Amino acid sequence: MKSPVLSAAQLHRKLDNPNLIILDCSPQSNMSGLKPEFQNTVIQNARYFDIEEDFSDLTSGLPHTLPSPEQFQENCRKLGLDNSSEIVVYDNLGIYTSPRVWWMFRVMGHEKIAVLDGGLSAWVKAGFPTQTEHDTAKKRGNFTAHFQPELVSDIDFVKQNLTKKEALIIDARSRERFNGTVPEPREGVRSGNIPGSVNIPFEEVLKDGKFKEKEELRSIFKEVNDPSKELVFSCGSGVTACILFLAGELVIDQKKSVYDGSWAEWGSREENS
Repeated sequence: MKSPVLSAAQLHRKLDNPNLIILDCSPQSNMSGLKPEFQNTVIQNARYFDIEEDFSDLTSGLPHTLPSPEQFQENCRKLGLDNSSEIVVYDNLGIYTSPRVWWMFRVMGHEKIAVLDGGLSAWVKAGFPTQTEHDTAKKRGNFTAHFQPELVSDIDFVKQNLTKKEALIIDARSRERFNGTVPEPREGVRSGNIPGSVNIPFEEVLKDGKFKEKEELRSIFKEVNDPSKELVFSCGSGVTACILFLAGELVIDQKKSVYDGSWAEWGSREENS
C-alpha cells in the first residue's frame, strides 16, 4: 500500500479488492482509560486480531511482547492471511492498538499493511457497513514471516545507548508518568524515565482519534528531535510507542525502532534505578 494510513473513505473504495483483509485489533482494556464509542460493532467482513493472546509472547513475563516469527506466522495463517493480502487494521479507540499491529507486520516483513485513521468511529460515522460479529477465515493462509530486526530495540541496546548516545529515545507516556509525578499503573514498576529520553505523549500526535496533519506532526517532532540520531520509541508496554513510530513514519526519514520491553521492562529492574 502506498500510504501507511488510510481514511474511512479510502478503505471503503477498496472493499471490492479480493486481496483486502480487514483486521480488528480492538483491546479488551487499556492503561490510558480510553472508552470505545461503539460497542458490539465490527466493520463488515473484519476478522479479529488477538493482540493480547495469539500475537504476544506469553512466556516473556512482560505485556504485549512481540511474538516469535514462527508464532506470528502460524496465527496469521489461521486468520487466512496470505503473502498477497492487503491488510487494513483498525481498533475501536480511534488510534490506539492499530499502529502496534501495523508495526508488528512490518517487523515480520509484510509491507502491504495500513492503519484505518480514526478507527471504528470514523467508519461508523461515515455510514459505512458494519456487523455485530467478526468473520472467520474460510481457508488457511500462506503468510510467511521475514523478521526485520532493525525495527526492534531491546534492553541491551538501550543500556549501551546511555553511553554511546547514538539514538534518541522518545517516550509516548503521559508527562506525569514520564516525570514520575504519578505512580505507574503496573504493579512492581517504579516511576520515572530512561536517562536521556525525551517525551511526546502519544495524544499529542492525534486529534479526534486521527493523526494530525503532517505539518503539525513535523512541528511536534522538531521540538525534540535530533536529525543526526536514530529514533527509538518507548512507552509503558510497547503499544503507544507504535503510535509515535507511525506518526514519525509519515514525516521523518530517520531510522526508527521500538523498544519492545519499554518502561514495563526498564522500570521493573533494580539495576536500572
